[in-house]
Amino acid sequence: MIEFGTGGWRAVIGDGFTRQNIQLLAKAMSMKMKREGVEDQGIVIGYDRRFLSKEAVKWACEVFVAEGIRCLFVNRSSPTPLVMFYVEKHKLPYGMMVTASHNPAIYNGFKVFTYGGRDASAEQTQEIEAYARSVKQEEIRWIEYEKAKASGLVEEFNPLNEYLDNIIDKIDMKAIRDRGLHVVLDPMYGVSQTAIKTILSTARCEIDLIHETHDTLFGRRMPAPSRESLTELCKYVTEMDCDLGIATDGDADRLGVVDDTGKYLHANDILVLLYYYLLKYKGWHGPAVRNVATTHLLDRIAESFGEKCYEVPVGFKYISAKMTQTGAIIGGESSGGMTVRGHINGKDGIYAASLLVEMIAVTGKKLSELMKEIEQQYGRCHVAELSRSFPSERREELKKLLYEDKLLPAFARPIERVSYLDGCKVYFKDGGWVIARFSGTEPLLRVFGEMEDEETAQQYCRDFFHFLGIDE
Repeated sequence: MIEFGTGGWRAVIGDGFTRQNIQLLAKAMSMKMKREGVEDQGIVIGYDRRFLSKEAVKWACEVFVAEGIRCLFVNRSSPTPLVMFYVEKHKLPYGMMVTASHNPAIYNGFKVFTYGGRDASAEQTQEIEAYARSVKQEEIRWIEYEKAKASGLVEEFNPLNEYLDNIIDKIDMKAIRDRGLHVVLDPMYGVSQTAIKTILSTARCEIDLIHETHDTLFGRRMPAPSRESLTELCKYVTEMDCDLGIATDGDADRLGVVDDTGKYLHANDILVLLYYYLLKYKGWHGPAVRNVATTHLLDRIAESFGEKCYEVPVGFKYISAKMTQTGAIIGGESSGGMTVRGHINGKDGIYAASLLVEMIAVTGKKLSELMKEIEQQYGRCHVAELSRSFPSERREELKKLLYEDKLLPAFARPIERVSYLDGCKVYFKDGGWVIARFSGTEPLLRVFGEMEDEETAQQYCRDFFHFLGIDE
């Protein structure tokens, strides 16, 4: 019942996400920690605003304590990157976060972080799954939470200030103070408002908030900062004459942005802006890392500065590992996750938002002006993304067609090469590309395409679905 995807273990609340399975996961983690001899170092656990998140931490703590493992319980709903930061800063062997990130409200789950504050690797999560399969329910011991807390093996605390001070030390707060910016924040009913508001208020920004209340249904929409979900933020920016709008997903590890004209900027645009800013305006040197479904405009920028852009599979663990290996200064993905060298080894929407505000202040330019500056030098790439569900019984058939038979649509433009690093990615000789891959967090097939205009990119995505027999 415990199966990890690219973003941790996620399941429908009341179906797979149950007290029984949470206890099973905690038992499996306890077994892994004991096998590695790190049980005496303890584990830190946080949670977001989803339904049953806080209760899930307590259920996990009850098992850990019964196994003699100390739990550091972040006792307020918190951003995922805070837990990653704490694991890295305090050299803990493991951390866990109760969240389903940007998934629909009916989901919840756990993310696991390892030494250095990194997302658990595929090998590590496979070990956890194996331990879980080996456990019989009657073997799981647990101690009622209040008794566990009284034992001294559960410590409730809130390390938010330590995390915020770390970001503030890395951001040019003086430049932001001198600019006097007006920013509107949309936490999407999630956990970012206290962190971002504290950072930007300290820098004397004028901060407005929308959708900041606690709503486990996320306003009956996906807690993902997409074009469709940020229409109110776009409207607010233009009506209130804001310098920019910032949005974060449910657990604040992904970022969405609206520029000064009220235009939604795709995550690809944000990643390009920040890499360009670090290279040109801050004078940093180093490559970039992106996943297979992220814009190749990063490659053009890297090449122009004598740098390289590395491509990795989907899953931020691959990005952070490649950044460490190559000394890259930025890594990111088209779904809104990104990080910068010198910060945590995982995605952080709060730090990325702070750096974006710094960029406006330091350059003295509006976001719309910076995007035009980049387009004039490197051209414009349009990325389309379509996701569709399909009958579960077709999954193996589709995998065979794509990965074994290696069949492709009859595309109208010549193909340069095909990669099966993660999914099926077709590179065209003119520089465009299209990729089909199965989601690692939801029962969906996703197709991404990048072309010279949006309609062409959309059409190539539709062509792929039509070829696979998955039409709307």
